[in-house]
Amino acid sequence: MEVGRAMLLALAIVAVASLPVLFALVFCADEIIDRVACGYAEWRERRRERRTIARLDRAVEADALTRDVDLSEFDRPDRRSLQQIAADLRRFAGHRVNQGGRAVIWHPAVLDAYDRHLRAACRCLGLVEHLGELEGVDREIERVRVEGLLDEAGLTLPAARAPRRQRHR
Repeated sequence: MEVGRAMLLALAIVAVASLPVLFALVFCADEIIDRVACGYAEWRERRRERRTIARLDRAVEADALTRDVDLSEFDRPDRRSLQQIAADLRRFAGHRVNQGGRAVIWHPAVLDAYDRHLRAACRCLGLVEHLGELEGVDREIERVRVEGLLDEAGLTLPAARAPRRQRHR
């Protein structure tokens, strides 16, 4: 009889001690179920995305496309960021027109520096350019084409001509 009473007393203590936990489970059941459901949905979405990416890699043969790319080129400490190159290009392009609105005659060294920056921006964005191969008018035409490509890629440069003034009627 003593053992039965001790056992019953132990069960009563455990029941009273676990009542707050039971109340918390009852009152927070919707939150717990929601968290489990959201976690499961996120896991399924990540799994679906990984499968889709793997399928696209197989379809495009991504390994074949990147096999010849030297990734160490991107990790060089002396490599300038696209933002730095873009700031330099905007500064150069801003100097093309002086305060009076007339075009400034650029020295060949400044044009070469501008072209180097254009080429670096094209390398960063993966665009094809031929500035190093051309001379004279052909190079100027290529410079305009490259500026257009950079603009299409989202790197806008100030216009080479002076801003137009509106005429008042």
